[in-house]
Amino acid sequence: QVQLVDSGGGLVQAGGSLRLSCIASGRTFSNYGVGWFRQAPGKEREFVGAISRSGHSSYYEDSVKGRFTISRDNSKNTVYLQMNMLKSEDTAVYYCAAGRSTTQAPNDYPYWGQGTQVTVSS
Repeated sequence: QVQLVDSGGGLVQAGGSLRLSCIASGRTFSNYGVGWFRQAPGKEREFVGAISRSGHSSYYEDSVKGRFTISRDNSKNTVYLQMNMLKSEDTAVYYCAAGRSTTQAPNDYPYWGQGTQVTVSS
């Protein structure tokens, strides 16, 4: 089992920045890839980006490329989502998830954080 705790959300103006954190406990965190997802009211959960077990590779959904960056520090069991140039359409609950692979499919991730709200005001 892996337990994940998301944090760092809040209210920010458009164009601003936030950094989300995902802290893991339980099994060896470096054995898991981590994905970030988000869910806006009335919409399905969507993939934001993912990072490999080592942290050497990451990839992103097109709408956040160049604005969002995922990094991880396995010594601290933590993954970060740095969000810059935020837009109102980025408003959502953000979730980190851990799994053996780093796909875009939520069902491939058995472990999830509780989510953290990000609200971007225009």
